[in-house]
Amino acid sequence: MYSSVDTLWVLLGAVLVFFMQAGFAMVETGFTRAKNSGNIIMKNLMDFSLGTIVFYIIGFGLMFGTGKFIGTPDFFVQNDYSSSYPTFAFLIFQTVFCATAATIVSGAMAERTKFSSYCIYSIIISALIYPISGHWIWGGGWLAEMGFHDFAGSTAVHMVGGVAALVGAKLLGPRIGKFSEEGKAKAIPGHSLTLGALGVFILWFCWFGFNGGSTVSLTGDDTILSTAKIFITTNLAAAVAATTTMCVTWIKYKKPDVSMTLNGALAGLVGITAGCDAVSPLGAIIIGILSGIAVVYSIEFVENKLKIDDPVGAFSVHGVCGALGTILTGFLAVDGGLLYGGGASLLITQIIGVAAVIAWVAITMAIVFTVIKKTVGLRVSAKEEIAGLDLEEHGLDNAYADFMPIVTGAGTEIDVEEEGLPVEAKEKAVKVVDKRDAKSTFTKIVILTKRSKFPDLKKALNDIEVTGLTLTNVMGCGMQKGVTELYRGVPVDMTLLPKIKVEVVVSKVPVKTVVETVKNTLYTGHYGDGKMFIYNVDNVIKVRTGEEGYAALQED
Repeated sequence: MYSSVDTLWVLLGAVLVFFMQAGFAMVETGFTRAKNSGNIIMKNLMDFSLGTIVFYIIGFGLMFGTGKFIGTPDFFVQNDYSSSYPTFAFLIFQTVFCATAATIVSGAMAERTKFSSYCIYSIIISALIYPISGHWIWGGGWLAEMGFHDFAGSTAVHMVGGVAALVGAKLLGPRIGKFSEEGKAKAIPGHSLTLGALGVFILWFCWFGFNGGSTVSLTGDDTILSTAKIFITTNLAAAVAATTTMCVTWIKYKKPDVSMTLNGALAGLVGITAGCDAVSPLGAIIIGILSGIAVVYSIEFVENKLKIDDPVGAFSVHGVCGALGTILTGFLAVDGGLLYGGGASLLITQIIGVAAVIAWVAITMAIVFTVIKKTVGLRVSAKEEIAGLDLEEHGLDNAYADFMPIVTGAGTEIDVEEEGLPVEAKEKAVKVVDKRDAKSTFTKIVILTKRSKFPDLKKALNDIEVTGLTLTNVMGCGMQKGVTELYRGVPVDMTLLPKIKVEVVVSKVPVKTVVETVKNTLYTGHYGDGKMFIYNVDNVIKVRTGEEGYAALQED
């Protein structure tokens, strides 16, 4: 007889695992270029949506071998741990796990994959590939009968997604500009480490539902104690792996690498997922250390030796660390592990299971991607890739609204309210009249400097009565030799630093006064003080009144 507490616990776990979709979307978006952000969001949305449908119709039955219509209210999944709650809770819990496996591939194939082809892939992996290997492990299949231990899915979920990601990225080919003519990897930094970090924290948070919810019960002291232990081992592995990756990159690259360390946290989470219920806190620490090391060297190996372009490190995080964590469970499981006197039986079973799933996914996904490549096509054209998939695949100028023009469906610009003034008030605005005063001369001064200097600069300009200015945040570098920047261990071609660009047009205030004021304000004697560019201006026109020349620069 099922417990309502058990059902609620499973549903809570399902909600947390579902929210991992947001985490993956942010990680993948942040680690890639802005021109592909909308495309990545769309892929994460649709692999869950399409996967839900086909897993409901086909995948769930294949995975658990029910042979019954899954909507029957009194049907209970018959396996060794799920007889205490109804099918509906179990169905949604397994659906979100399936979606996690599918979405892993998106990051490895980002920035050059056809959207239609990705949708086809999502349907196939959710309907067939993931459910069949999942049946072997969780549905009472041959690996389950052998005693294969994968509590929450290091192999069943993450390694499946990771191996599929590697196969897809290999057949797809690298992004344009990723490798030089000599085959040397070139860095293509993601556009927002902030988004990447947000995604990692979301995933870390949701992993407590991923692993903890896999107890599928919260009834009885033993189960509650086991769940609490799983929370501890999960958190320890992630924290230790992140710290380890930070230290490794600090030693290798002379500075701690941010994006690699974020991957390190995910590597620890993936690694501990198989044995989170079976290992001790010390075992979790060991898994975290080894996962944190493995992810760095795996990312370098895939990129520099295999020449495969995986923008987010999906295979290294999910494939390599998924396999590593599963095998380490054979060593570190308190009950039956090799290092705890249990002999080699569990370890051998773990190795067999990992090898079998790798072979299954690699072969089937190679067939799937090859067929897609030969029929509808797997990759966008070079022109589309350079322009960005947001524009070419979805009609977005940019996924960030601040940079998008407001247009109608026909592409015609439309008017919008500005500062509370409705469109119909335009007819009441000031009439444009010719008040030209072209006798004065005007000079435009453009100032490039550090962001931190803007408050002082603004005050200094205000003090000499230069009050009209335009401020832009820009990226750039001077002609002096900059410090070599590394992104995931690969040198970045040019170091671009955040700067501000201040533009002023002066007439009344002498140019010499402005120049001397700016120099006195910005000067430190070190690189980065900035530069000034001075231009002659033919005329100035105030659009609202029609005033030109000197009068256009004056307040009403």
